[in-house]
Amino acid sequence: MKQTNRYIVIICLLIVTFLVGCNKFEDINTNPDTTTQVSPSLLCTGVILSITEFGSEAKSFIDDNALPKYIGYANEGQMGSQYNLIGNGSFGSMTILPNIDKMLEYAQGSALENSYKGVAKFARAYMFYRLTMKMGDIPYSETGQGETGLFHPKYDSQEEILIHILDELKEADQYFANGQTFTGDPTPFKGNPAKWQKATNAFALKILMTLSKKEGVASLDIRNRFAEIVAAGNLMTTTADYYGLVYSTQNKHPLSGTNNLFTSRTIISSLLIDNLKKLDDRRMFYFSEPAKAKISAGVAESDTAAYVGVDVSMDYAAMNAAFSANTYSVLNKRYLTEAACEPRMLISYAEQQLILAEALIKGWITTGTVEEYYQTGVKSALAAMMATKSSYAHGKAIDQAYINDYFTGEAALKATPEEQLKQIWMQRYILNFMQDAEYSYYEYRRNAYPEFPINPETSLNENNKNGLPLRWLYPGSETSYNRANLIDALNNQYDGYDEINKVMWVLK
Repeated sequence: MKQTNRYIVIICLLIVTFLVGCNKFEDINTNPDTTTQVSPSLLCTGVILSITEFGSEAKSFIDDNALPKYIGYANEGQMGSQYNLIGNGSFGSMTILPNIDKMLEYAQGSALENSYKGVAKFARAYMFYRLTMKMGDIPYSETGQGETGLFHPKYDSQEEILIHILDELKEADQYFANGQTFTGDPTPFKGNPAKWQKATNAFALKILMTLSKKEGVASLDIRNRFAEIVAAGNLMTTTADYYGLVYSTQNKHPLSGTNNLFTSRTIISSLLIDNLKKLDDRRMFYFSEPAKAKISAGVAESDTAAYVGVDVSMDYAAMNAAFSANTYSVLNKRYLTEAACEPRMLISYAEQQLILAEALIKGWITTGTVEEYYQTGVKSALAAMMATKSSYAHGKAIDQAYINDYFTGEAALKATPEEQLKQIWMQRYILNFMQDAEYSYYEYRRNAYPEFPINPETSLNENNKNGLPLRWLYPGSETSYNRANLIDALNNQYDGYDEINKVMWVLK
């Protein structure tokens, strides 16, 4: 027995000696010239990119543009989103929450603390807004608390979430107002807190307009919030003011270098092309290629007659056959060949001005004129296209003279508020092509305009053949890992079951 105990003691001493030796080994092999602590700047870059960049998956990018009927797809079988089918959403974007917390922790007490707090509030608001607009009620107040042992967060109501999002943006505005230029910002703002403040307020206006159906809800206080932001005056002022990313050879556009069997068979919709033709809008030449059959028939590439869009609700086999006959216009080749064909613009001066035009029609603000806001918004959108190589414009490049003469015919501001709203909505629809296509889907849910082509004979929306789905399903993983809270959320909103045609609170 004593012999056994002796062996045990010897073994324990050897283990302790080994562990101490390991610690000394690690100390010796730690480079004293490198930091072992992640900086707030590095974390900031990751946080911003996680909510801003689309990624590099070309097929997903095309899929996003199919749901709001910008494009059709003639390869590999039907694209579900083109034919009104969407599946499960994801809570994966919530993984940025620990990084936001660490960014704030490392910035605490520094001269840049307010700026990083502004980024944190903005990023949280942006991320949660996208998730709730996709699915409805989502986990919010109990998220990011895994380190404390809270692994099953409850679902907050959409109303509560949206109030908190708007409050977080208001806080971000104040943090940026008191901030200093910071490092780690991959956007065109380059850490300028004044530019971030303007984008924050423009984003708040965008959210408030999205919630127009809830104008009478006292808790949101939409009209007063909107008017207060506009009165403060900290808004975007030029075309160069946009929140997004500049693509480059290091950070390529998602479609760059993908001129293959898939992306080269992306057809522009008749909904988009026909409306661009009505407006005599030269963006059509920048968005698409002339139909090869028209060119073969002698039509010039600078002639609008050379551009033919597809009814994206038509039978897939018939669409494929017509595509093979070179009937339709496909996506402009600049998207497939240029690393930096155009920047990613998620919050822009152009859209801000169009939102202000709608707000004035609704009586939310009293300053300015509808025509002024409408024209400055459209002019900004057109001016942004001038940065694209004119060689891709098929002989119809946008120049300042064209922009100055744009507002004639169908593009001239209409006489009645109802007609004006449709003009504004159409311009926002065009603006988001190959940009923030998902947001155009949100706008369609709000306004049912422009009227999307929906064919019950080809629709994959089994429970509503005559309509677009209204939401994504909850992540499948929630059934396994957060089932009780998921069931509560479904009972509170959707009669107890997850389905893509269920109406979330913001749409009621």
